[in-house]
Amino acid sequence: MNKTALVTGGAKGIGAAICRALAADGYRIALNYNNSFEFASNLKKELSSVTHIEIFKADVSDSSDVEKMFSEIENIFGGVDVLVNNAGIAQQILFTDITDEMWQRMIGVNLTGAFNCCRRALPFMIKNKFGKIINVTSMWGEVGASMEVHYSASKAGLIGLTKALAKEVGPSGVTVNAVSPGVIETEMMSGFSDDVKSCLADETPLGILGTPQNVASAVSFLASDKANFITGQVVSVNGGFVV
Repeated sequence: MNKTALVTGGAKGIGAAICRALAADGYRIALNYNNSFEFASNLKKELSSVTHIEIFKADVSDSSDVEKMFSEIENIFGGVDVLVNNAGIAQQILFTDITDEMWQRMIGVNLTGAFNCCRRALPFMIKNKFGKIINVTSMWGEVGASMEVHYSASKAGLIGLTKALAKEVGPSGVTVNAVSPGVIETEMMSGFSDDVKSCLADETPLGILGTPQNVASAVSFLASDKANFITGQVVSVNGGFVV
């Protein structure tokens, strides 16, 4: 396979698991990071025996950063065939304590970042009459979460972007889908106590927390030929937490 997958926020957690899964599927990997150079470098070393992988620093909320990153990717790989918009941030805070800066940063990374990358990736995909865009959202974008209003809003916006863009670019042979994780055991959960994690597992019908590999498996499927007739959909990976 000579196809290239760009995974934003690919250095750690869910992003790293996605990189590993797509590398195993035969994709060349363009790994985007912003502040996690050491993790990105280590993952490049890990996967270099499996596929051609390069790392690219960019703040996806900054359109000029995204332009520079895509130009570098095109110089090396020719273009992006599969775009996984995984870069994201989270924060728990009372709605009345959210500052302008907090709101703008949350929307900037989680929603504008995906917009910037989709806009830059699509000309190549449309020209080739092929492309797969997979947006990593959240179950809180589906149902909302107390004390995570700005996070929930950004992820809900990403679901809307997914559905609308799928309708627009479907005639060009490009599919656009979303994966919506539930409670996943990652670094983002480091601030939660074991008791809280246990309660969250109890609230999940399957009785366990998810893993990054669970999410990566869904992304791998949507990136494969098996999903060629699937677009505009939200695949929930939440153990039944939201049904």
